[in-house]
Amino acid sequence: MDNEQRGRVRVEHSAKRVRTYSGGELVADTTAPRLVWEIPHYPAYYLPLASVRAELRPTGETRHSPSRGEGVLHDVVTRGGVAEGAALTYPGSPVEELRSLVRFEFAAMDEWLEEDEPVYVHPRDPYTRVDVLNSSRHVRVALNGVTLAASAQPRVLFETGLPPRYYLPLSDVRFDLLRPSATQTRCPYKGTATYWSVEVGGVLHEDLAWIYRTPLPESQKVAGLVCFYSEKVDLHLDGELQERPKSPWS
Repeated sequence: MDNEQRGRVRVEHSAKRVRTYSGGELVADTTAPRLVWEIPHYPAYYLPLASVRAELRPTGETRHSPSRGEGVLHDVVTRGGVAEGAALTYPGSPVEELRSLVRFEFAAMDEWLEEDEPVYVHPRDPYTRVDVLNSSRHVRVALNGVTLAASAQPRVLFETGLPPRYYLPLSDVRFDLLRPSATQTRCPYKGTATYWSVEVGGVLHEDLAWIYRTPLPESQKVAGLVCFYSEKVDLHLDGELQERPKSPWS
């Protein structure tokens, strides 16, 4: 796509009110955020400099981008502390619209709100959709010939750009093969997942299954259900072995 080629950058206006906080203080509050696709997978929020309530203190460091130009790094200073190098501006950017905007490092801020709801990991992509559908297809999950789960009442989660995920009732999973993991991940569309590893034949396969116990509203239908990485296990649908998909988790 032309907008994702080197030397180009895609910028879109959003109608959402966006706020971000650091050190217990409001850093920025705007109803005119921009979505900027720095990478193809998801956008970043760029906010008008006029919406910033905190002090942006230049660090003296710069960061070059072939599409956005020379970036100036800033510390974000509030009464609650300093988030070092957490803000980036492009005052001389070849993309004129970026010159009056600032990007805050998403993970460096304490909290982000879209309207009055928190958002995690990165801004939600308006072109990503999550659908969760009830199904009566028979799903069997196996590893090295050992069945890990089998169910005729899966819920299938379809997320733009990713393989379908088959979420299964706890009662249809062999918990004698699962081992709790300390791993947690967060998703802006689904919420916080906790993980299990799987032990088969004395070998521990780390973080093969996960659960969203309290998912975000758009993914409520997978609450309390277990899903396995179809990239790493054998997935049978209605008796047919599926090809393992290619994804970032392959």
